[in-house]
Amino acid sequence: MSHLSERPEKPVVGVSMPHESAVQHVTGTALYTDDLVQRTKDVLHAYPVQVMTARGRITALHTEPALAVPGVIRVLTGADVPGVNDAGMKHDEPLFPDEVMFHGHAVAWVLGETLEAARLGAAAVEVDLEELPSLVTLREAIEADSYHGARPLMETGDIDAGFADSAHVLSGEFQFAGQEHFYLETHAALAQIDENGQVFIQSSTQHPSETQEIVSHVLGVPAHEVTVQCLRMGGGFGGKEMQPHGFAAIAALGAKLTGRPVRFRLNRTQDLTMSGKRHGFHATWKIGFDADGRIQALDATLVADGGWSLDLSEPVLARALCHIDNTYWIPNARVAGRIARTNTVSNTAFRGFGGPQGMLVIEDILGRCAPMLGLDPMELRERNFYRPGQGQTTPYGQPVTQAERISTVWQQVQKDGGIADRKREIAAFNAAHPHTKRAVAITGIKFGISFNLTAFNQGGALVLIYKDGSVLINHGGTEMGQGLHTKMMQVAATTLGIPLPKVRLAPTRTDKVPNTSATAASAGADLNGGAIKNACEQLRERLLQVAASQLGANASDVRIVEGVARALGSDKEVAWDDLVRTAYFQRVQLSAAGFYRTEGLHWDAKTFRGSPFKYFAHGAAATEVEVDGFTGAYRIRRVDIVHDVGDSLSPMIDIGQVEGGFVQGAGWLTLEDLRWDTSDGPHRGRLQTQAASTYKLPSFSEMPEELNVTLLERATEEGAVYGSKAVGEPPLMLAFSVREALRQAAAEFGPSGISVELASPATPEAVFWAIEEARSGSGSVSVRENDRALDAASANGLHEHEPAPAAPDRARAGTAAFNGA
Repeated sequence: MSHLSERPEKPVVGVSMPHESAVQHVTGTALYTDDLVQRTKDVLHAYPVQVMTARGRITALHTEPALAVPGVIRVLTGADVPGVNDAGMKHDEPLFPDEVMFHGHAVAWVLGETLEAARLGAAAVEVDLEELPSLVTLREAIEADSYHGARPLMETGDIDAGFADSAHVLSGEFQFAGQEHFYLETHAALAQIDENGQVFIQSSTQHPSETQEIVSHVLGVPAHEVTVQCLRMGGGFGGKEMQPHGFAAIAALGAKLTGRPVRFRLNRTQDLTMSGKRHGFHATWKIGFDADGRIQALDATLVADGGWSLDLSEPVLARALCHIDNTYWIPNARVAGRIARTNTVSNTAFRGFGGPQGMLVIEDILGRCAPMLGLDPMELRERNFYRPGQGQTTPYGQPVTQAERISTVWQQVQKDGGIADRKREIAAFNAAHPHTKRAVAITGIKFGISFNLTAFNQGGALVLIYKDGSVLINHGGTEMGQGLHTKMMQVAATTLGIPLPKVRLAPTRTDKVPNTSATAASAGADLNGGAIKNACEQLRERLLQVAASQLGANASDVRIVEGVARALGSDKEVAWDDLVRTAYFQRVQLSAAGFYRTEGLHWDAKTFRGSPFKYFAHGAAATEVEVDGFTGAYRIRRVDIVHDVGDSLSPMIDIGQVEGGFVQGAGWLTLEDLRWDTSDGPHRGRLQTQAASTYKLPSFSEMPEELNVTLLERATEEGAVYGSKAVGEPPLMLAFSVREALRQAAAEFGPSGISVELASPATPEAVFWAIEEARSGSGSVSVRENDRALDAASANGLHEHEPAPAAPDRARAGTAAFNGA
C-alpha cells in the first residue's frame, strides 16, 4: 500500500472542480431533511411549548386544553419518555425539564395533523410557574460565582521568574461576544417507524452516531434499533454537532408513541432563541515583555459563557486554552479556564471551537500593547513568532512542527500585498484627510488539527464496486456545503485509478458506517479521506492481482491509471470495467470496510499536557480599512490572504472555504451583535436579536472591495491524506486582521503612540467610541515617551474607564494598565 501522502500518476485529487451538488444547489433540486416530508404520508408536525421567562420551577403542566384543539393528536411530556429523559452527553440537559432555564425553554411538544394545529395546541398548553432569580450576562455569573464543568489549568515554565525578568508588565481585561450560526437550514428531523419497529431518522446533524446514541437512550432501546441518516445540511458551522440530538429524539419519541411519521423543524425565530451560539468570553490577563518586546510571561484566566447546560463547553474551553499562544512562543505561562453558568441557551460548537476565542485574546493583547511598547504592531507580532530549530513547544508541551511556515506565509502576504508601499501611501492619505483614516494590519494563525479528545480521531468507510465497474462510497462524514463529499469522491477515484464519473457517494448513515465521529474540528477530510483511501487500497490490491494474471506480470509492476490497467514496460492493457467483471467471476471480494486512526496523538486533560494535534494549519491575512471619523462607519478596501492547506485535495473547494471562513470571522468580529434583555422586567433573558432584521450578518456591502486568496505552494503535509491539510476552521481566524486594522485606523485620529481599546464586535458604534477615545488622548501613551506617567496612571486606577452612557459597546473592550518593571 502507498504512503498516505504519496500521490499516484494523474491523480483526481488536486484538480479544481465544482461542488458535487453545485447544480442541484443552484437549481433548487437538492433535497434537505424537511423536503422529505413531501414524500412521506400521514406526517405529524411537532411544535414546542415554550415558557417565556429566564428561570422558573414548573409547578403544574395542563395539557388538556391543547388536546381540545382540532387536529392535535398528542402532547409529549416527560411522562412519555420510556428511557432517559436527557438530551445531553453530560446528562445535565433534560429533554422535558422540570425547571425552565432560559427564556423560551421548551417544556413540552405538541403533535398535530398540521403545523398550524400543533402551533395552536402549543399556545393552549398552560404552565404554572414559580419564577426564580436568573443570571443573564456573563459578568453577572462571574460576580455570583456561578460556574459548572471542568476548571482546567495550563502551565509551562516559571511564571514568577518570567515576570521578574520582564522589562515591561501590562495587565487588562477583555470581554467579547458570541455569534449566531445562522445556517440557511434550521434544525430539522423526520422520524419513522418501519414494520419491524426499527426507528429511522432523517436528521440535519453533523454527528449521526451521537444522534443515534441520544435517541436510543431516550427511547430505551439498543443502538441497532435506531438508524440515523444525514442526506445533507444547509449549513452547520458547529451548531449541528450536539444540538440536533434532542430534537431528533422528540421526533423519534412522537413516532414511537403514535406509529406515524413525525416531522420536526424550527422556524427561524425558534432556532435563534432555542439553540446555542458561539461562546462569549471574559478574559483577565497580565503579560510581561523584555526590553525588545519579546513575550516573557503570560498569566490569564478565560471564562466561557456556557449557558444553562454544559453541552460542548468543556472541550471548547480546552481548545481556547490550547490556542491562546496562536503563532507566538510564550516561554512562561499560566492560563486558567472556567465555564460560567447563565440562564441563556446552552452555547455550543462554532467554527473554530474555542480556538478563535483563545487566539482573539492574545491578538487583542498585542494590538493594545504595541503602542505602549513603542512598536509597530506588525513588528511586535513578528518578533514573537515561533522559530524553527529552537526546540520551542506550546504551553501544553507540543512541539511546533513546520514553524518556518509561520514566517513563510507572513512574508509572502507582505510581498503579494505590496504592504511596504501601501503603508507609505496610507500615511500620506491620513496626513491629508483629517476626518477619514486608513490602516493596514496583518495577523497570522497557527491552528491545531485533530480533536482534543483522542478517541474521536478515527474514521470509517465502506466502498462497494459493482460488477459493471461503478463504485459507491459510504463514509462517516456529513456534508453541510463545505465540499467534503466532493473531496471524498476525488480521494476514491485517485486511489482506485479511475475517472471521477465512475464514483458515486451515498448519504451518511449509521447502519453503513458505525461509531463515527462528528464532522467537526476540521478533521472531516483527514479522517474520512484516510478511511476511504484505506478501503480503496484494499480493493486495488485485490484487483492488481487479477490484472497481473491477465497481463502476465507481477502485481507490483501493474498500475491502474485513468481506468486502464497496464504493466510497466508493456503495451498490453485491461480496461477497468473488464477487470472488475473478471474479478467478480474469479470470486474476488469487491467491497471493503476502511478505517483510519490519527497516529501520534496523546493528551492528558487533567494535567493539560500532551500532543493533541496531528499538525498545525498556518495562514496570514493583510487587511486594509477606511474609517469615517464622524460616524465610525468603515469599509474593507482590500484583503490579501496566504493560507496553508498542504497539497490541496480540491483547490476550488479550498479557496471557497478560505473566502467563506474569512467573511464569517469578519462578521463575528465586526457586525454580529447578540443582545439579551438584561432588565428586571417580564422580558428579562429574552434574545432581542432574534431575526435577520435585528441580527446583522455580512452581506455584499460588507465584502472586501478586493479579496485575493493564495494557497501556499510546495506545502505537502506528510502523514495526511495525499499531503493535504484541513481547511474548514482555520481561515475564520484570518479575520483578526480586520479588527486590528480598525483599531489602528481609530488610533490615527489621536496623538502618535496611543493605545486604543476596541469592543468586539467592532460595530461602527464601537469604532466611533474608540475614535473618540483616541481624539481625547485618554488612551495609554507610548512607553518610550512616558513610563513614569503610566506607572502613576496605573497606581491611581486611571486606566479603568467607565463607559459613556450611550456607548454600551465601549465597555466590552475592557481596560489595560502598564507598569514599567
